[in-house]
Order: sequence, then C-alpha cells, then structure tokens
Amino acid sequence: MSLFSIGLSGMHAAQNALLTTGNNINNAFTPGYNREITQLAEQDGRRGVTVVNVERQFDRYVSAQLNDATSASTALKTYDNQISQIDDLLADREAGLAPLIQSFFSSLEDLASAPSDPAARQGTIGNADTLSAQFRSFDAYLEDMQQGINGQIKDEVVQINNQTKQLAQLNREIGLARARSGEAPNSLLNQRDQVVAQLSERLDVKLSVQDGKSYNLTLSSGEPLVTGTRSFSLEAMASSTDPERIVVGVRDAGGNAAELAPGTISGGTLGGLTHFRSETLDDTQNQLGRLAISLAEGFNEQHRKGADLNGNLGEDMFKIGDPQAFASDRNGGRARVDSIAIDDYKELRATDYEIRINDNSPADASGFTIQRKDNGQKLEAGSDFTFDSANRTLSFGGVKLGFDGGTLNQGDRFEVQPVRHGAGGMENRISELDKIAAGIPDADNGTGDNRNALELQSLQNEKLVGGNASVNQAYSGLISDVGNRTSVIKVNLDAKQGLTEQLYAVQQSQSGVNLNDEAANLLRYQQFYQANAKVIEIGSTVIDTILGLRT
Repeated sequence: MSLFSIGLSGMHAAQNALLTTGNNINNAFTPGYNREITQLAEQDGRRGVTVVNVERQFDRYVSAQLNDATSASTALKTYDNQISQIDDLLADREAGLAPLIQSFFSSLEDLASAPSDPAARQGTIGNADTLSAQFRSFDAYLEDMQQGINGQIKDEVVQINNQTKQLAQLNREIGLARARSGEAPNSLLNQRDQVVAQLSERLDVKLSVQDGKSYNLTLSSGEPLVTGTRSFSLEAMASSTDPERIVVGVRDAGGNAAELAPGTISGGTLGGLTHFRSETLDDTQNQLGRLAISLAEGFNEQHRKGADLNGNLGEDMFKIGDPQAFASDRNGGRARVDSIAIDDYKELRATDYEIRINDNSPADASGFTIQRKDNGQKLEAGSDFTFDSANRTLSFGGVKLGFDGGTLNQGDRFEVQPVRHGAGGMENRISELDKIAAGIPDADNGTGDNRNALELQSLQNEKLVGGNASVNQAYSGLISDVGNRTSVIKVNLDAKQGLTEQLYAVQQSQSGVNLNDEAANLLRYQQFYQANAKVIEIGSTVIDTILGLRT
C-alpha cells in the first residue's frame, strides 16, 4: 500500500472522528442523546486505518435503574403535590374547621346563659349556618380534587397510548434499518430509549429486549403495552362499581375492557395519582364526612329531646349527605340497593366497603363477604354484620342497606360509601329563632329553661365520632394524620430524588456529552487529519523526487 493510500485512510478516519465529535457537541443538550465514539481499527495489518463503527455510549443496566428510580420519584412527587394541598387546607388556623366548631359550641354556651335572648338564638343559627357552609366548602374542595384526578388520569392514558404507539413504530423502523444495512441508526436507538424514559415518568413498566434488538414493554402485572411492532392501549374508564370514579383498564383480545387491579400501576404520575386518591383523598373525605355526620346526628339526637319556645319537641337542626351504594355493572343478578340509611352514627367508620355475594340468593350473613376498602379488613359474618333475609337488609358499620326484589347471584359486587358525601350535604335546617329547643319538655315550658341548651353545649366533649373521640379530637386527629402522611411522603421523596440524581450522574458520566472533552477531541482529530495530510504530502514529494531521478 502506498503512502497515499495510508494517508487517505487516516484522513478519512480523522474526518469521521471530527464529524462524530461535532455531532456530540451539537446534541450536548438534546434530551435522550447518547455520546458517540468513532471506533478505529488497523486496516490490512499495518497498512492504514479503517472506521469500524460509530459506537453509541449506552449502558442498558444503568438506564433501567435510572428509569425505575425516575418512575418512583415521579410518583412520590405527584403524591406530594396533591397531599400538600389537603395539608394546607386542613392546617389553616384561620380558614379551618377548628375555630368554627369552637364558635358554634361557644354560641350554645351563650344560649344556655340566656335561652330566651333573640341575639343568643340568632348567634346559634348564624354559627350553625357558617359551620355547615364550611363543611360543604371543604367537601367541595376535595370533590374538585377527585374530579381533577379523573381528568388527569384521562390525560395520562392518552399520552401513554401515544408513546407506546411511538415505541412500536420505532421498533419497526429500527428493524427495517437493520435489514437494510445490518445496523440501526444511533438516532433511532436514542429516540426509542428516550420514549421508554418518558413512559417511566408516567407509569412503572418492565422492559425486555427480544433477540437483543426489539423492545417489549409490560405492566408490572404482566399486561403487554408493546410487543415488537404492535402496541396495546390502556383505557380510562368509569369504575364498574363507582360510576363517579375514572380507573385504568385494558382491552383483551376480544375487545372487552377490564379494569386493572388496584395497585397494578404504582410508579410515575399515574401511579402517584391513583395511590394518593385511594390512600389519602378518599380517607380524608371519609373522615370529614364521618365528622360532619357524627356532629349532626349527635346534635339532632339531643335537640329532639328538647322543647322549643312554643313547647314543641325539637326538630333536626342539621341535614347531612346521604350514604350511597352502587351495584357493579358486571353483576349477573338484577338486584339493586333500594335503601341505605345510617343506623348508628357512633358505629360509622371512615371507609368505603365492598360487598361480594358468595351464594345465589343468600339466606344468611354467610352468603356475603364485606370488606373495608381502606385497610382490606373483612368483616366477620354474624358479629360484624347481619343479614335479615325476610326484609333483604344488611346491617354493618353503622348503616342498614336494603336490596330490592331482584336476584342476588354469586359473584355480584356492590360498592357502599356510608360517609363519603356526609359533609357535602350538611345544612342548617332551622332559621326561626323560636324553633331552637333550649328547654326540656316537662311541666316547665318557661322561656328561661336552658336545660337542653346545656346538654347541647356539653356535646363538645362527648365521644360522638366512632364512639371514641369528640368532634375536636376527631378533627385534630384528621389534621395530624394528613400532616404525618405528608411528612413521610416528603422524606421518601427526598431520598428517592437523591438516588435518581446519583443514577443520572452515573448515566451522564457514561453517556452524556462533556463539552470540555469534545473540545479536546476536536484539536486531537484536527492534528490527526493534518498529520495524515502531511503523509500524503511527503508521499507526493517522494514520487516527485523519484521521477526527477529518472530524468
């Protein structure tokens, strides 16, 4: 091989290396770009150099770890953004419920001091109106969050489906490129890995590489999202047992939509939203609802024992939101819940329930399984709940639920929300001053009777909520519970973000572009090019000298 050929091979190699370096510099801030290195090898023994490959600096193991950490930290960040709103709402000393509860009971103390005073009676009515309005306002805020999460889930599912389609298309393009040239363009490989990284920010996925080339993605429970060049869409759908709730489902081979089991998606924005909703938002709304119901029912119960200024028995002062129950739209039987009412407010728990039918047309409590949705605890038939077959009524958790005449089939399910909307329906029903029952119904119907007002005022310290906490204690417990959970989420988020940053630093040290290194490479490959140009120049001089000798 001549000096010309050797020099030309070197110049070609140097030019490729300069192009690679320039491309690295241009894409230093391009998301998902992986640094490239021109791989050189000796050509034909020691006769020149050849470009073997432009190698992409990508570590699949580090990338997988980073995606997992990103998925977890994004879920926690989403959870933190949501729960912080509730924490701020409840902990606000000026706008919170605590001062209004105190003002309401203080107005009852004023009423007991002057039961016939119109101002004292108006103060009680005014505080009852304000307290009820604040309960409704808090519940409306939480309900807006519920609807907001429904909307966000829909948006996330749309984006996930777009990205899984994009990933399947990239698998196809990469396969075609390999078929044409034997190698896939690094730009397509970068795009594909970037799509996987973006998906990891939305949900946790499992990645497998088929034949070392094609990417397959599945959910943690095994449902496929991408298989080769085919993608499978998720679906945002109304829950079969709660039409007010949007959940994530998949469609099977027959095109039938099926809800994913709770907890199937735990990472990314989608996992953070669903976990926050089931663990904190539902619980907060239920605790607030139970608090409103307990206060209202306890007050109404005592108020009915009193007498108003006209000597009539007291009426209910507070109205509350009704319990709700839904039959699954997949039930084989036709039974529906035609009645549901609070049976014993002190037995209410801050949770929803799922009822499953164990036998066709059950005759007793053993034909049912009732499970709390907050902690998964199953109630014990006969002791925790009973079934009156003659009246087709179930009694459990402080509520009594009645079925209509439709059939109950094995496998049927029902969702029961005893207290979820209690606060949202709270209202003061008494507006006339003389309707307040401050006295007791006995021979003494004088305007100065304050005996029932004293009983009403003493309810402040009664264990009305769950039979073990006063209204103030229950509200303080709610604030403490949300505050502690917020603190735990923040600590976990800090830890996971720290891990994510460490993994990102490792990934960047291997795959990221360092502009200082690339600047040094520019000078290095420039000298490489110039040196090979010198080889050609010397070769030309040698030939000219040889030709000169012949003359």
